[in-house]
Amino acid sequence: MANLEEERRIDKKNFRDHLATVNEEGKRNWIYPKKPSGRFYKARNVVAILLLAFFFSGPFITINGNPLLLLNIIERKFVIFGVTFWPQDLHLLLFGMLTFILFIVLFTAVFGRLWCGWACPQTIFMEMVFRRIEYWIEGDGADQFRLNKKPWNLEKITKKVSKHAIFFGMAFLISNMFLAYIIGKDQLFEIITDPPSEHLAGLSSMIIFSGVFYGVFAFMREQVCHFVCPYGRMQSVMLDNNSINVMYDYVRGETRASVKDRYQLENRKATLEDLGFSASEQFGDCIDCYQCVKVCPMGIDIRNGTQLECVHCTACIDACDSVMEKIGKPRGLIRYSSENAIRKEKQKILTPRVAGYSGILLILLTTFITLLTLRPDTETTILREPGTLYQELPDNRYANIYNVKILNKTFQEMPIEIRLESPVGDVVSLGTVDSVQPQNSAEGRFMVQVHQDNLSGLQTELTFGIYSGDEKLETVTSGFLGPDNTPNN
Repeated sequence: MANLEEERRIDKKNFRDHLATVNEEGKRNWIYPKKPSGRFYKARNVVAILLLAFFFSGPFITINGNPLLLLNIIERKFVIFGVTFWPQDLHLLLFGMLTFILFIVLFTAVFGRLWCGWACPQTIFMEMVFRRIEYWIEGDGADQFRLNKKPWNLEKITKKVSKHAIFFGMAFLISNMFLAYIIGKDQLFEIITDPPSEHLAGLSSMIIFSGVFYGVFAFMREQVCHFVCPYGRMQSVMLDNNSINVMYDYVRGETRASVKDRYQLENRKATLEDLGFSASEQFGDCIDCYQCVKVCPMGIDIRNGTQLECVHCTACIDACDSVMEKIGKPRGLIRYSSENAIRKEKQKILTPRVAGYSGILLILLTTFITLLTLRPDTETTILREPGTLYQELPDNRYANIYNVKILNKTFQEMPIEIRLESPVGDVVSLGTVDSVQPQNSAEGRFMVQVHQDNLSGLQTELTFGIYSGDEKLETVTSGFLGPDNTPNN
């Protein structure tokens, strides 16, 4: 165990020059965190169970016949909490995305990386699923370290094969769930139940997704947070001295001294100088037990201050609180706090930055809700059939053929009637749309016949009214191609 601690110990004076997961030779330091326990870990378990239950049940939950969440990029159909967004609603999605991003910025400015430790899918799956499987098969962090140092024997092979087999099974299950959020549960069931030869693209997607998730949770692990996720790097420009983070109270904790040093000093078996301290130093509450580092899944020492790698998982808080209780000290040496709260004993949440972010967020949220409220119930596109000319009919009448596509954005089936409002003419059905199902689209064709006297040359603008019963839903314009009646000069 001493070798494990040596691998992970970084001098507090130059810790910013090192990455906890990389050694002096540039090779990876594999992290073997001790299994955490405590009040925050129990609370995170509850949150994780709720989020995992939502994730695995989400594809099967429907609202008015629509999935709870669907991000079908291929068909350009997006369903968010049962409401369908089409390509025509791109501006709504952009405003919604901007609002969500600014909310994350505001949340980070106030509460730091609370999202990473409590709700990020990477953390939830890694710490609450895959890491627990690893603890169950290989034991705690120290047991895993010893197992990896052992030569290959039957025990090691059995444990490693079992672990990675379960890891890949879990990755396959998770990838299928993610795929269900993209293509929908019905298509996913077809891929699973039909012969593989009929869904080669879908099967390939499953295998690729499974391989990616397996690689992430079995091998990359915390490296995803270090090198792949942009959020951790963004936090440096979002945080200030008033942001609430997982922090070590250095005012109360310094100077650090082990239990052994304290015992020798209290029993006058050694002086401060003998122990390597100056005569003016006083011991703080930190006994340098290193438990906060042993449980950290990122391998950092939180006592060195706020660091890029910290995901606010609170494992160090639980470990430190447990030690403080054992030595008769108050909990909270490591806690949720801010730099100013520790250094100046003054906590300020509403700063000019937070007020500015909140104002912009309010504007974006108001705009998004207004646009969503004013979104029309239907959206109709009428285009003349490409590659066709006008048709000449008896009695100086001319005809064009049109394609129509109507989106119904409501949750009720909607009867549809297309009326030509100007110029005077007739609409002849060629299989046009009579009704549109809720949160769906329908396509059809129809012919428009107009007398020559009502045409204005090669191009005449037509105005259509889209009606549902007696209610006019919208007005749509299109062009009519006719003969050139302009006299020759």
